[in-house]
Amino acid sequence: MSTEQPLLRVRDLETYYGKIQALHGVNMDVYAGEIVTLIGANGAGKSTLMMSICGSPQAQAGTIHYEGADITRAQTYQTMRSGIAQSPEGRRIFPRMSVLENLLMGAMVSKPEYLDEDLAKVFALFPRLKERQHQRGGTLSGGEQQMLAIARALMSRPKLLLLDEPSLGLAPIIVKQIFEAIGELNKREGLTVFLVEQNAYHALKLAHRGYVMVNGVVTMSGTGKELLSREEVKAAYLEGGRH
Repeated sequence: MSTEQPLLRVRDLETYYGKIQALHGVNMDVYAGEIVTLIGANGAGKSTLMMSICGSPQAQAGTIHYEGADITRAQTYQTMRSGIAQSPEGRRIFPRMSVLENLLMGAMVSKPEYLDEDLAKVFALFPRLKERQHQRGGTLSGGEQQMLAIARALMSRPKLLLLDEPSLGLAPIIVKQIFEAIGELNKREGLTVFLVEQNAYHALKLAHRGYVMVNGVVTMSGTGKELLSREEVKAAYLEGGRH
């Protein structure tokens, strides 16, 4: 891990939905070139943290710094233009648009001269998308839609890729393909990834470092290997999770 300042730094973050507090003083760092994962049960606050980083909902207290700049009160579009891209939970592709049109939407904040190169990269990463490029997004399988959501995020040339539950609802063989692609991006391109996942085994196996969240509180942190070996993590998150 780098001794320099984190690419993403979250300190004492508190987020609310109305009067209900979802995040309680969350602290977290993501350094350039890392894959960092956040695991926890459904409803633990994982997606809320990722959405707060993106500015919706905005944090009520605490700070979020990206590349040293305070983005706590930034609007979502400002955050996305700063080099952060998100593949959201539930994929949220444009179902009536073709695969290619979805990818072009992702490229809107990038320079036009990179378009052909970036399309070639995502098609090499996910060959299925190249085969389906003229097909409507809504007619793709769940796994193909997840590939499209990730590829669309990559088209913006992010420095930090936020992935929210990329394995959710997918068959084990597709989950394996998705995680292999994430690992390849990190190794080959040095892409920094913050991954929110319920599939703790795959996520921690892939990640350099991880955090565990329970009821909006970070309760544990360590390397992926350390967390995989912790008995409390095994008992809570890994039973039956080795797909």
